[in-house]
Amino acid sequence: MINGAQLRGVITDWGGVLTTPILTTVQAWIQADGIDWDSYHAVMRAWVFDAYGPDASQNPVHALERGECTSAEFEQILAARLLRTDGGVVTAEGLLQRMFAASTRVPAMYDMVRAARGAGFRTGLLSNSWGCDEYPRADFPGLFDAVVISGECGMRKPEQAIFLHAAKSLGLEPEQCVFIDDIEANVAAAAACGMTGVHHLEADQTTAALRDLLGVPLDGTDQPPEPDVGNTMR
Repeated sequence: MINGAQLRGVITDWGGVLTTPILTTVQAWIQADGIDWDSYHAVMRAWVFDAYGPDASQNPVHALERGECTSAEFEQILAARLLRTDGGVVTAEGLLQRMFAASTRVPAMYDMVRAARGAGFRTGLLSNSWGCDEYPRADFPGLFDAVVISGECGMRKPEQAIFLHAAKSLGLEPEQCVFIDDIEANVAAAAACGMTGVHHLEADQTTAALRDLLGVPLDGTDQPPEPDVGNTMR
């Protein structure tokens, strides 16, 4: 029970929570493609900051995550602002796929979600997408009762409506849901909607926090292993 509501659902982010950290993944791409880090950092820092600000509507990240621009359009915008260490031109086509190519699932987090679901809790995915086609969707039936991807529903975190939509998709009220994300602004937004927020830093810490909230074991030791599946998404 949290604030008088019985917890019945777990909603989790994808990239950086069920996958390797976004920064680790991006740094691998930076090195592989010979991207100048300073140019990437300057552009993306400003875009991400603005995307979580009060006037995000004209922001490329905001538009991409809401499905208001295509992946190809975003790649063209970003590539034009990046520099290569050898002075060459950054190839726009396939940029997002290359950016997240080093991302892989985290087995301990998969185990945690499956264990929560096996204990009778409803589980959902709530992900801000950087392109909707690269998720390992074959994994989803074994993990989630509902899947909400920003580019498919025209909303994005930290907008209140997408959290309410995710809870409703599980047949639950926000107060009945735990929400897990690696971005603090998203955790805070979920909490403002009534959810119980967990800021993800690493698997053991998140599993322990969720175990304490739900009151059930979540080590996943009784779950069958799954084959490793790469992914590219946030």
